[in-house]
Amino acid sequence: MDYTAIEQVFRTLAIAAGARILEIYNSDTFEVTLKSDQSPVTEADEAADALISAGLAEAFPDILVVTEEQADSHVRRAERFIIVDPLDGTKEFVKRRGDFTVNIALVEHGTPVRGVVFAPAKGRLFYTNSEGQAVEEKGDFNLVKAGAKTRLAVSSPNNDALVVVASKSHRDQATDDYIQRYKTRDSASAGSSLKFCLVASGEADLYPRLGRTMEWDTAAGHAVLAGAGGKVVRFEDHTALSYGKPGYENPFFIAYAPGVELKKG
Repeated sequence: MDYTAIEQVFRTLAIAAGARILEIYNSDTFEVTLKSDQSPVTEADEAADALISAGLAEAFPDILVVTEEQADSHVRRAERFIIVDPLDGTKEFVKRRGDFTVNIALVEHGTPVRGVVFAPAKGRLFYTNSEGQAVEEKGDFNLVKAGAKTRLAVSSPNNDALVVVASKSHRDQATDDYIQRYKTRDSASAGSSLKFCLVASGEADLYPRLGRTMEWDTAAGHAVLAGAGGKVVRFEDHTALSYGKPGYENPFFIAYAPGVELKKG
């Protein structure tokens, strides 16, 4: 597998999709409709999906692409596939809160091995490089030339003073009850896959998710976190979270920096 090409194409498509999303986000109005599950979808989701899908088909015609916005892709399976959420955090987008991301990931044998998470409204770009190391890029996000990159590494957590990050739009009592089992010095909320990246960058130690997610929501952030030395495990038994599951639906999970003394659910 040409991981250099993966890095370059994923990065370029995420930046290009992010720019298109921001055009719509900054417009006076944009169209919002509801899917069959009552979750919102906007013209930005659809525009970003079309751009990314076309770019991936051109660059990697032999690799299966699974994307949130194309239901027919959800029934296909492969040992190696690319999985896309063209606009993760649509609720944040609609409320103009900025915590939305573009997610693209490569999964091999059940594990996300490369990924990019771009938060265009926040000006933050995280991805795994060709060697699988997680980086954050700074600068103007030029499509051709990458800016300065900083290697990411998870924190060395203090179990008497953990920093916990949780969902902004899906926070519930069960999550709060679980977080209260830890000794924390700070608890923050963030939208979309940014939560994985905050753990990857050492800005947080722990991200528990006790709610429904799909693999396209988590794969890119999972890859970035793994590239920074972090882990993602199933909530119920603390075994590794795998990908390529039927329907691409996740169980509850915990993302964390090794050294956190995980509590049983």
